[in-house]
Amino acid sequence: MMRARLHARIHQRALALPVMLIILAVMMVTSIYMLRSTHSTALTTGNLAYDATMSRAVDYGLHAGFQWLSSTAATNKGALDKGDAGNGYEALLDMSLSTRDTGFWRNMVTVPDPDGNQIDYVVHRMCAKEGTYDQSTGCVLTSDNTAPLGNTVALGDSMASDAPQFAGSPQVHYVITARIHGARGGSVVNQMIVLIGA
Repeated sequence: MMRARLHARIHQRALALPVMLIILAVMMVTSIYMLRSTHSTALTTGNLAYDATMSRAVDYGLHAGFQWLSSTAATNKGALDKGDAGNGYEALLDMSLSTRDTGFWRNMVTVPDPDGNQIDYVVHRMCAKEGTYDQSTGCVLTSDNTAPLGNTVALGDSMASDAPQFAGSPQVHYVITARIHGARGGSVVNQMIVLIGA
């Protein structure tokens, strides 16, 4: 009986060692995986923060382009009928070009933001041809919406459901595109559509 107990103990010791080695190997592999996962999560978080910072910076270019467009439309709307290379303005939009093509950025303006980033922007009128707005220029237009929302009926309007609703002058679409080239080789391009009455 004593001999059987001794033999069982030796057998248990021989079995415990491989089990412990397997458990140790599994723990080592999972700790390596967890370390790599933590590292990749930190890199992803850093890249997302960098991308968000660049996206906020490129909005400065959109704002600069919008300021030029709105002040020109307020003071001399006729100047928007032809391109103005010095201000980054094109009176037509070539739909065959994408923002990756150099022709799209032909008349770009570069402005520095308060943090010292160089931001390029260009403004395009969404028309097929330059010139005064009419049917031949092929502009993208939106009619004015004159429907009142929750207001009482204006003087001279009808409450009849079949009464004609006349729109005001149409609004021409302009697209402002801005981009920034990051220090790590990344770049961000943002666009904004602006509607201005014809």
